Amino acid sequence: MFVYEKRLEYPIRIKNPNPKLAAAIISQYGGPDGELGASLRYLSQRFSMPYPELKGLLTDIGTEELGHRP
Repeated sequence: MFVYEKRLEYPIRIKNPNPKLAAAIISQYGGPDGELGASLRYLSQRFSMPYPELKGLLTDIGTEELGHRP
């Protein structure tokens, strides 16, 4: 049985919103120089790598970058 509850694990109360800080945080996660972009670059480059040991290295780095995302 699966029950979906849309709630946070820890309650968050934002007293003073800061849009500039929020934009910086979001760009680090999904922006061109963020974690997702880096992981996708590593994982896509592994398909053109001719050496199997380096394919494994690129896979490991790409999955490690994916692990940095919450």
